[in-house]
Amino acid sequence: MAEEGAAGETDEHEAAPEAPAGTPEAADDGDEGEGDEGAEQAPAGDVPPLGSESPEEILAAFEGEGRLTATFVTSYGEIHCALHEEEVPNTVANFVGLAAGLKTWLDPRTNEPRRGRFYDGLIFHRVIPNFMIQGGDPLGQGIGGPGYRFEDEFHPRLRHNRPGTLAMANSGPNTNGSQFYITEVPTPHLDNRHSVFGACENVDVVTRIANVSTNPASRPLQDVVIDQVRIHRVP
Repeated sequence: MAEEGAAGETDEHEAAPEAPAGTPEAADDGDEGEGDEGAEQAPAGDVPPLGSESPEEILAAFEGEGRLTATFVTSYGEIHCALHEEEVPNTVANFVGLAAGLKTWLDPRTNEPRRGRFYDGLIFHRVIPNFMIQGGDPLGQGIGGPGYRFEDEFHPRLRHNRPGTLAMANSGPNTNGSQFYITEVPTPHLDNRHSVFGACENVDVVTRIANVSTNPASRPLQDVVIDQVRIHRVP
């Protein structure tokens, strides 16, 4: 399996979605990507244990009616993703909690817990045409995460059967953290191996990102930045 960095551990690799046969595998290139702009350190006394916030309290913070949606504002345009909170509430709560600054995570540069908008300012560190784009590493190297892991969450209706599938990267069973990917094409070989939690529109933006120039490790030669991830409900 092609590898990505471990969630919260920089001395062991987590894992990226496995590429189809003949597709370049991921490898560390040693360069750091964009940092964690927009994340603010919380006072020490106000920070709960890493990842301890319950899915119920996180999802309840998004009031109103309508489908919970994530909008990725990137340097190549916006990607809008409907989130499957009813089918996979734990996975969705983890993602939106990190995105909106509702979950505590470990800053890999300072080794201090913090709260803040985790994804804002990060990069897509691995992109492969006719496959997927991957981001969510605070180090931008494919070896970082939030400092905790959580279990896989599969649902029989959620498959890698369409372009624009949003799912978690991992290093094997029950090793999810913060890294995610969005597919450019159907990738059924990833079913029941990576937790699907969203369906994205604007796949043309995914295609543009997937086709940028990269080094041999599939890292873009010029950073593709996630300026922000906005979480909201769409009636």
